[in-house]
Amino acid sequence: MPLLGGVRPPIAALLCALLAVAVFPTLGVGAVHEQEVPQAVRDAERRIAEDAADSFKTSVDVRARAVRRSAASVSAPASGTPKATLRSLLPTGPPVRGGVLLAPDTGKPLAAGGETVPLTGVGAAALARSPAANLPPRLVTSGRAGPRLLFFARVAVPAPDRNQDGKPDQARDLAGEQGDGAREFLLVVSEKVAALAVHGDGRTAQLVGRNEKVLATTAATGKPLTLDAKDRTLPSAAAEAGLHTGDASGSMLGDGHDGLRRVAGWASVAAMDGKDDTFGPGLTILTLRDVTPAKGGADHTGFAIVAAGALAVIAVLVTLVLWVTVQRPLLRLHLSAARLAKGAGEMPKVHAELARPVAAGAFGEPGRVGRALESIRRQLLGQTGPEPVRPVRRRPGARALVLICTLVIAAWGLPLLFLLNRVPAAQAVPAAAVADQQARTEATADRVRQSLGQSHADLAATASAIAGAPRERAAQVLRREHADHPTYRSLYLLDHTGAIVLRAGQEPLRTLARPTGDGITQVNTSGKIPAIAAYVQIPTAKNAKNADKGGDTASAVVVAEIGVDALNDLVARPGLGRVWLTDDHHRVLAASVGFQAFQSLPSRALTRLVAKTDAAPGGAGSPASAVLHAGTAPGAGPSVAAAAPLAQTGPAAGLGWRVVSAEPAAALKLAAYQVQSRTMLAGLLALAAGGACLSWLHIVVVRPLRTLTRCAERLADGDRRTVLYPVHHDECGSVTRSLELLRQALVERDRGGGRAHVASVPVPSFQRGSAP
Repeated sequence: MPLLGGVRPPIAALLCALLAVAVFPTLGVGAVHEQEVPQAVRDAERRIAEDAADSFKTSVDVRARAVRRSAASVSAPASGTPKATLRSLLPTGPPVRGGVLLAPDTGKPLAAGGETVPLTGVGAAALARSPAANLPPRLVTSGRAGPRLLFFARVAVPAPDRNQDGKPDQARDLAGEQGDGAREFLLVVSEKVAALAVHGDGRTAQLVGRNEKVLATTAATGKPLTLDAKDRTLPSAAAEAGLHTGDASGSMLGDGHDGLRRVAGWASVAAMDGKDDTFGPGLTILTLRDVTPAKGGADHTGFAIVAAGALAVIAVLVTLVLWVTVQRPLLRLHLSAARLAKGAGEMPKVHAELARPVAAGAFGEPGRVGRALESIRRQLLGQTGPEPVRPVRRRPGARALVLICTLVIAAWGLPLLFLLNRVPAAQAVPAAAVADQQARTEATADRVRQSLGQSHADLAATASAIAGAPRERAAQVLRREHADHPTYRSLYLLDHTGAIVLRAGQEPLRTLARPTGDGITQVNTSGKIPAIAAYVQIPTAKNAKNADKGGDTASAVVVAEIGVDALNDLVARPGLGRVWLTDDHHRVLAASVGFQAFQSLPSRALTRLVAKTDAAPGGAGSPASAVLHAGTAPGAGPSVAAAAPLAQTGPAAGLGWRVVSAEPAAALKLAAYQVQSRTMLAGLLALAAGGACLSWLHIVVVRPLRTLTRCAERLADGDRRTVLYPVHHDECGSVTRSLELLRQALVERDRGGGRAHVASVPVPSFQRGSAP
C-alpha cells in the first residue's frame, strides 16, 4: 500500500519555504532606494491640491447659494422698470462686479449694471428656458476683464396689467407675461475668481483652465513662485492629466534650482463635485512648493544579500539535520518492520528475512524503535524471552531536535522583526513631511471655520426673513431652512423670556439661555453629545413693528444647533490620519474616528503639542507640528502630528477651538520605513514558514513516532494483549501495522505452534545496536 504524507512532505516544504523567504530580502529590501523627493512629500502635495480644490468648489457653492438667497429675499416693486428691478436685486459691494437681467424665453438682456457680464459661449437663451430651479455657476474666461464666475438666480416679480399711461408694460411683454401673474427673469451675477485657499510657507496655488492657461494665482506667504522655462509646462501637464488620464489628482516634479527641487500637486475641480458638472473637465488646481532634495541614502543591497545567504544556509542545514536524524532512520524502520512482518507471516518455517538483524539508529525515537524491533526479532527466533527495552536517560529526541531547529530559524527572524534597520523617527521623517502635515491641518481648521461662519451667515439671513413675519410664515421659514441645512440638528426661536416658541428639527440637546448679540457658542462642557449653537438676534426695528401688529417674533432670537456628525465629516480628511476638534480646554468635541465626548486627547504628547498653539490673552495662537515618538495610542509607533487654531476672526474666533491631527510615521511612504517594514515582513515570514512546517512535522511525525516508540517497547517487554491500530497511511502507520503482525506472530509462538522449528535453526549472533 503506498504511503500518504509522512515525513518527507513537511521537510521538503520547510526547505522550499525558507529558500523562498531568502529571496525576499534581496528583491524587497534591496529594491528600496532613497528618492530625491520622497514619495510621502509628493503624496502630501497631491492631498494639499485636493484640499484646495475642495475648498474652491465649496466657496463657489456658498456664493451661488448666497446669490439665490439674496434674489429670493429682495422684494422688487411691481411697477418698476427692469433696470430698477435689477438695482433692487443685484448685491452691492465686492465680490460682485456686474449683473444682468435676462428675459426667460429669449435670454435677451433687459437691464445691466456694473461691468459687462461676459455671456459669450454661456448659452443664455438655453439657460433662461431651462426648467431647473437652481442653475449651477459657470466659469467664463472669454471676457476682457479676465476670468469671471457667473451665478444664476430666478426672480419672480409681480406684473401690473398696464403702465400709468394705459400702455402695456414693456418689461412684462419681454418677460413673456400676457396676463395677470408674476414676471419671471433670470438674474446673472458676475464675480471675480476668489483667491485660492492654500497653506504652508512658500507654497503657491494656481487655477488652470481648460485651455491650459493660469486663471488665478495665490501664494500662502510672500510672493508666488516664479516658473522657469521648464516649470512653465507644469500647468499644462496638470490640465492634460486631468482631461486625459481619468485621474482625479496626482503629483509631479519640476526643475531643480538653487539646491531645491520643485514638487507640484494637482487636483481636478470637477472631480471634487460628485453631484453636477458645474465646471466640467479640465479645471484644475495646481499647487507648487520648493523642497530640499534628500541626500543619497544608504544602499541596502549588501544587507539583503547577506540576510538572504544566511537564511539559505540555515534552510539547508536544518533540512540536512532533519533528513539525517529523522527522515532516513524512519524510512529504514518502515522497511525493517515490513521485512520482519513478512518473515513472521511464514512461521513456523523460518524465512531468511528473520535472519538479518535490525539496524537500530543511534538517535532518539528511531533508535529506540529499532532496538525494540531487534528484541522482537530475537524473540521470534527463540533466542530470548521478553526483555525491557528502555532509552538512555536525558538523551534528546525528535521533539528536542524540532525545537532546536525552530530556535535556529528564530535566531534569524527575530532580529529582523525587532532590531535591524530601525531608524529614529526624527531622522526618518523629513521636515517637508512635517510641514505638509501642519499645512493640511491648517486647511482643515479653515474648512471648519468656513462652515461655521457660513452657518452663522445663513442663520442671519433666516433671522432677517423671520423679522416682521407672522407665526405661520416664521414656522415655514424655519422648516425650509432646516431642510436646506443638513448641518442644523435643530432650529428654534426663543422669545424674550428664553422659552422656545417655534422649532424645526429634533429636540435641542440643551436649550440655549437667551443670549445677547450674535455668535457661536459651546452650550455644554459635559455629557454624551457636545452641543454647539449659532444664534442671531432678530432685527429689533422690524420686531417692534411686528409686535404692534400682534406678531410673535418681537425681541426674539433664532438659534441653530449644529450637529456633531457634521463636524465629524468636516475634520475627516483622507491621508491626514486621526483628526480631532478640541475645545479651549483641549477636550474632544468631534473626531474623524470614534471618540467619547469631552475626553482628553489620546496621548500627553498631543496635549503638549496643542498647548504650544495657545496664545496670550486676546490672541488666536499659531499652528505647531512635531514628530511624536510616543505615538497617539498605547503601543503605537512614532507619528507626525500638528495642531492649528480654528479661527482668528469671525463668529468662531472666541471659541478657542483647535484642530489636531496625527498620522503614523510608518504609514508615510518613506524609504526608511519601507526598508523597516520589508525587513520586519521578511523576519515574520521566516518565523511563520519555519513554525508552520516544523509544527506540521511535529504533528504528523514526531508525536505519532513517540506513541509508536512506547508501543514497540511494550511489545518487546512482553505486552501481548494490547492490539495496535495504525492511524495514518505513512511511515509510522506502516511500522504500527507491522508491529501488530509481529504481535500476532508472538502470540502464536507463545502458544507453542512453532517453538521447536525455530529453535532448530541456527541464527548468527549479534550485538544490540549492531549494523546488519
